[in-house]
Amino acid sequence: MDEAMGAGGRATSIGENAHTEMKQKLGIEHMKITRAKVLLLLPAVASLVLFLLLPMLTVFDQSFRTFEPGRIGSKEGASFTTENYTELILPVYARYFIQTYLMAFCAAALATLIAFPIAYCVVRRSSPLVRKAAISALIGLMFLSALVRVYSIDLTFGSVGIFGRIMSALGINTNGYLYVDFVVIVGLLHYAIPMSILVLIGALQNLNPRLAEAAQSLGASAATTHLTITLPLCIRGLVSALLVSMTIGVSAFVIPLILGRGRVLFISNLIYSRFDEVANYPSGAAISILMLVFSLALIFVMSRIATSFDRQ
Repeated sequence: MDEAMGAGGRATSIGENAHTEMKQKLGIEHMKITRAKVLLLLPAVASLVLFLLLPMLTVFDQSFRTFEPGRIGSKEGASFTTENYTELILPVYARYFIQTYLMAFCAAALATLIAFPIAYCVVRRSSPLVRKAAISALIGLMFLSALVRVYSIDLTFGSVGIFGRIMSALGINTNGYLYVDFVVIVGLLHYAIPMSILVLIGALQNLNPRLAEAAQSLGASAATTHLTITLPLCIRGLVSALLVSMTIGVSAFVIPLILGRGRVLFISNLIYSRFDEVANYPSGAAISILMLVFSLALIFVMSRIATSFDRQ
């Protein structure tokens, strides 16, 4: 009996030792995997800090510096001031912000509305070959030079273009503010629609088509199924497409510069003017920071709206 108990105790001890050794080995392997992940992330983190965080901190610091006329940027050891931000309250600056965000939102909304049915047809109504060809064409369009794309729109919709001549024949002033705004929005759409289609293609591909089929099998019409099943499930994709299009519109520089003919100027044009033409780095930095804050606030609001729709 004693020998049996002793053998059982030794077996239990051996089992516990083996279990302990296994845990130690697993712990060592886990540490190695964690260390490898950290090492793989280091280059990306270092790049973000070096090329994104440090420049943004420099711009933020510059926005609180005092500008001295006749110099390029602020002088060394310049005192801190909030004057660069307080002057942005003036109505002339409000015009830039309102014009930029209003036109960018209009173009983004139109781009999303136009892109959704196209993306739906590409995903649901076309063959795999057509789908691949459409995606390749959309991606290839982005490799075209920005100047080529903008000047092609200017030659088509400008005062000497085919569309401009038709508008002039109809009695529409192609040099008026409304027509110039229209041409700028067309330019923004030229950039925003392909991006919106690509974003929505990804969102629609993740939807289960059997949900729509089940709704139709229960008697729902195609329109009802589309409005009550497909659209609500695509809210995240629609918001993402809208935000991407808004980002393109708000940050546009060449489009308002060429197509706006000096009558439509976006915030990016104002920032360029302050940095390059006037060399007022503090003012340009303050405008950049305020533009960043507005854009982040917009992203936050749109994300909350999308979340509220998901909960419903």
